[in-house]
Amino acid sequence: MALIRIRGLSTIFGPRPKEALQQVRAGVDKAALLARGHTLALHDIDLDIRAGEIFVIMGLSGSGKSTLVRHINRLIDPTAGSVSIDGEDVLAMRPDELIALRRRRLAMVFQGFGLLAHLSVLDNVAFGLELRGVARAERQERARHWIERVALQGFEQHRPSQLSGGMRQRVGLARALCSDTDIILMDEAFSALDPLIRSQLQGELLTLQAELGRTVVFITHDLDEALRLGDRVAILRDGRLAQVGTPGEVLMAPADEQVAAFVRDVNRARALTIDAARVPWPADAPPPPPERAVDADLSIEQVLPMLVGRRTPLALRRGGTIVGQVSMDAVRDLLAQQD
Repeated sequence: MALIRIRGLSTIFGPRPKEALQQVRAGVDKAALLARGHTLALHDIDLDIRAGEIFVIMGLSGSGKSTLVRHINRLIDPTAGSVSIDGEDVLAMRPDELIALRRRRLAMVFQGFGLLAHLSVLDNVAFGLELRGVARAERQERARHWIERVALQGFEQHRPSQLSGGMRQRVGLARALCSDTDIILMDEAFSALDPLIRSQLQGELLTLQAELGRTVVFITHDLDEALRLGDRVAILRDGRLAQVGTPGEVLMAPADEQVAAFVRDVNRARALTIDAARVPWPADAPPPPPERAVDADLSIEQVLPMLVGRRTPLALRRGGTIVGQVSMDAVRDLLAQQD
């Protein structure tokens, strides 16, 4: 069962959204609707987000991705449709129930950091626990733990204005993790950062996620970021859902010509795991011990140096089990499909 379930979600901004929605259902397109004074943000979105996955929602500016994530914590009410978390209807919650949901189950990391300028790094990170009534000594101890995890020890008493952009984003990430919620919403969290800091934070998020198993809904307009981070990716276009799938599915089986054009220039060796080129291990050959195999979840780019000049296939493992093998020819054939 999905942790977060979205069904039939449509959102229109304007003076008469329900009337405008009927027009959309009758065939009026986004441009014509805008000429009539309404903006189609989302239309008929169905999504299931599983517990423990990084689910990336991506699209170009104006595609509706930030609007969509704000429905999960009900910062925006839709024109039609439903949002549920663990089977509970978020749209039916009373104000006190919604506050409790936001405090205990949902944390959000914003593109603009969302830090409180008058508070220190330590108090910013502990802020979510303070709202829940956690005692000062306990919340500061927990905050110090997460400050250390994001490599900001020594900056506990600094104000946000004294930090670089990358450091402020680390504070936002630490605050979300310190809040100890099982769902983290990240809206363009890394897009304001320079490429090096952005890559570092992506790596840190993946490392933390492997350890913690939180459910992360990550919004981005960057396809490379989406494919690096996402267990699954949803592509929005003009407020409508174009495709949902694993990075491999989106790259290898795009839903339509527009999605195909969107992913055409992606570096597949970096975006795909070596598992995408896997073939079965021969039934008549004994498998090697797992320690002599390569992790199937490594990227093709990471494994390529091991394959260059190799005459025999390389065994792939997942956990302690041999799951198949890969050869240079299989990788070459897979990457050739890009052309």
